[in-house]
Amino acid sequence: MSEAVAAAGANVAIFYRSHPKAQEAAEQVAKKHGTKVKAYQCDVGDAELVKKTMKQAQDDLGQITGLLANAGVSVVKPAVELTSEDFRYVYDTNVLGVFNSAKAAAQLWIESGFKKGSIVITSSMSSEIYNQKGLNDPLTQVFYNSSKGAVTNLGKCLAAEWAQHGIRVNILEPGFCNTEQTSGMDAKIRDFQASSIPLGRFSEPHEQAEPAVLLLSDKASYMTGSVIRPDGGFTIW
Repeated sequence: MSEAVAAAGANVAIFYRSHPKAQEAAEQVAKKHGTKVKAYQCDVGDAELVKKTMKQAQDDLGQITGLLANAGVSVVKPAVELTSEDFRYVYDTNVLGVFNSAKAAAQLWIESGFKKGSIVITSSMSSEIYNQKGLNDPLTQVFYNSSKGAVTNLGKCLAAEWAQHGIRVNILEPGFCNTEQTSGMDAKIRDFQASSIPLGRFSEPHEQAEPAVLLLSDKASYMTGSVIRPDGGFTIW
């Protein structure tokens, strides 16, 4: 996502919690695309830290014009084994972290009178479905799926509330994608899921990133509260 935004010509602030290669990735993206890219260690579950880090990023890189809220985690367990700690782990990042980030950006824009802020929230097609690992064999991740349903509706609510300030909020609901997380999947599960997609394959990261850049940009200036779902047709069925 960060590389696609930089490729479009924007300076980029990457917020990360603990990724060991975040700083290195920022330097590589900056060198490749000739824009300013900085990585900031920030737990998005900490509202005050997010607000402070957002302000620092603006001081370092110039006016923040857009936010791509792309953090997400999951716990895969049967529902009867899930705990309140599992709930907090998933929801603190997938819902509260998204809200904290969106709120911090909106506060900057409202306080300064900036009227063209754009927020894109990464949800998931899982907000609408329950994923399977085989026929009638659910992938047991109820907190993940329900958190994505929550964050999709969160985005719509923020879009309604902040439209008066010229702030657009849209939602991206990706389908299956070739990522570090999915590369370690059991081959049988992966093959089953791919066979269920009308286009017959998982997406590549750029096929998710480019719609996100569209939503961030002025090319989507009349879109707010909208949901784009690049899922290869999976949710047709």
